[in-house]
Amino acid sequence: MAGGWWVAVAAGDDGRVDDLLDGVLADLGIAAAGELEVTGDPRPAALAAPLAVADCAVASVAACLVAAADLALARTGRWPAVALDTGHVAAAVRGEALLRDPAGRAVAGFAALSRLWPAADGWVRTHANYPWHREALLAAFGVPDGPDTEVAGPLAEAIAGRPARHVERRVDESGGLAVAARTEAEWRAGDTGRAVAATPLVTGEPLGTAAPLGRAAAGALPASRLRILDLTRVIAGPVGTRMLGALGADVLRVDHPHRPELPLHTVDGVVGKASAVVDAGTEDGRRTLHALLDEADVLVTGYRPGALRRLGLDPDQVAERHPGTVVVTLSAWGTTGPWGGRRGFDSLVQIATGIGWATSRDGARPGALPCQLLDHATGYLVAAGALAALARRARTGETTHVRLSLARTAQWLLDQGTRAGDGPPGADDGDAYRVPLGDGWTGIAPPGRLDGRPLTWPHLPPRYGQARPAFAT
Repeated sequence: MAGGWWVAVAAGDDGRVDDLLDGVLADLGIAAAGELEVTGDPRPAALAAPLAVADCAVASVAACLVAAADLALARTGRWPAVALDTGHVAAAVRGEALLRDPAGRAVAGFAALSRLWPAADGWVRTHANYPWHREALLAAFGVPDGPDTEVAGPLAEAIAGRPARHVERRVDESGGLAVAARTEAEWRAGDTGRAVAATPLVTGEPLGTAAPLGRAAAGALPASRLRILDLTRVIAGPVGTRMLGALGADVLRVDHPHRPELPLHTVDGVVGKASAVVDAGTEDGRRTLHALLDEADVLVTGYRPGALRRLGLDPDQVAERHPGTVVVTLSAWGTTGPWGGRRGFDSLVQIATGIGWATSRDGARPGALPCQLLDHATGYLVAAGALAALARRARTGETTHVRLSLARTAQWLLDQGTRAGDGPPGADDGDAYRVPLGDGWTGIAPPGRLDGRPLTWPHLPPRYGQARPAFAT
């Protein structure tokens, strides 16, 4: 690998991760030399798939750790020893599935109406985990609300009688979430697929200038004493911001009090950070958010493109009102093309981009990846983008707007092609990487070691919405 980054000691590694990491680092603008040691099976059985799931998972976490080391170099003058275990990556990218409550039970990730449905000419995937999305889905077809067991039949009948793309349009127009299953070729040929493919995996755009970041103490974690304002939900954004917390940042997640998080994410989504609620619909709430931004080094947002403009939180507005703040924006479908303003989630992006058909077991029904890779890989790239932007500010004072999307990560995965021979994913409970989270909960530790020390989660036990809206440092 160019630049001397990679020390591959994983048996059987064919160099694919080296190439993937090279490409990501080029997007991030990281060019300095350093070392990253990777150990373990290059393709853990838990991530077995016809697509390069393990390669992209390892490369995304590796990019995050390399970006952290580069920030440490910029702030302290020293590159720390960086190590990564592929088995740990395999557990980390299944983190929400491996979360266990005090009774040792998993927490449900999908609601009953979030599923694949047969349509008149194919398949449709819906997402109805949040109550407001469920209501919009039922309203799209005039199905009266009621228990899932009562509404599933009429909803299935309504979808089965219509073409898949008609269902997609109808649900979107109602404010709900549904996509028709496409092949990879269909996705690439469409306007949305072409718009997504035309962007880099990680896009960085100049946002202004400010005083360079101050130096960090020798031996401090790379992001020590840096402040991150986290306006993200579900998996991808929270994965990225909690990794920043594990790397030393003071992360404050803020949610709206009238849009509470789902039970799974009230734990998994706030690990590694403080969690507060602020009503941005009030003048006091908006004032609080902007006061936080006055102190923040990075703003990370995961809302639909344009949704935060009314709050003065779009990148250009942040640059004008809060100069020096790095902004990282995460979306489902990117910011250009016909779907640039749509909502979306990992499960929907898999189906729309052709990943569903690429992972189908029988060619008759779309399949799924062995983990929500689009969320997790994009999450680690969110952290990598923020770290690289902070290193740039530390060196030059330049601030950056970093953009990523789940759909572009899906394209990255598809670009690696398919492979024959991988069977179904192997069982792995991740116990080798399991740590207590407090209050009887357990989950997966953050992946990676710096100078021989494993990364750990701060802010345990997780307390959703109970912190003051203020940074600790």
